Amino acid sequence: MNNLTGMRAVLNGLLSFALVIGLVACASGPDIRVDNDPNVNIPAYSTFGFFSPLSTDDAGYTTILTTRLKDATRRELEKRGYTYKDTDPELLVNFNVNVVDKSEIYSSPSASIGYGYYGYRSGMYGAWSGYPRDIEMRNYRQGTLDIDIVDAARKALVWQGVAEARVTKKMRENPGTTLDSVVTQLFAGFPAKNSVPEQPVTR
Repeated sequence: MNNLTGMRAVLNGLLSFALVIGLVACASGPDIRVDNDPNVNIPAYSTFGFFSPLSTDDAGYTTILTTRLKDATRRELEKRGYTYKDTDPELLVNFNVNVVDKSEIYSSPSASIGYGYYGYRSGMYGAWSGYPRDIEMRNYRQGTLDIDIVDAARKALVWQGVAEARVTKKMRENPGTTLDSVVTQLFAGFPAKNSVPEQPVTR
């Protein structure tokens, strides 16, 4: 195998690896975490409403984000048999959204050794500390959506769903679709109203 053939094999391997990583990242979606109070039988509740004001309305008015979250959450809860109620609902829903700037540092073999004998040997055996390396910092935004469901009478959290994901250009361009998808995933395991026999709610 000559140097050119070897370099082509290495490049093809790198391209295949990048493609696999991209597909895994798309398939995995946001990081979803759900928790609930094990002493509370959620299907024993019947009605739900929303906090007023919601945490996503801290500017003093209803935001588009809040409207989208309320619509998606109401859809998921009603689909599971719970009834929306404006006045004195048994459950109250709140939203928290946070976006922070983050950085990642990547280290890779220096482009200066990509050709010639040492570049070819590096492609075969992998880099080691004796080779120069390029250091790259990439900045990105990490978004977190937190949905809290609270027992209105006891003012106690009974269920919480948290979704974390890197904010991409596609998300920014399609916020409605993104939120619908994330809320659907958060409520995927939420118990339906008639999933178990009703028991008295611990008050």
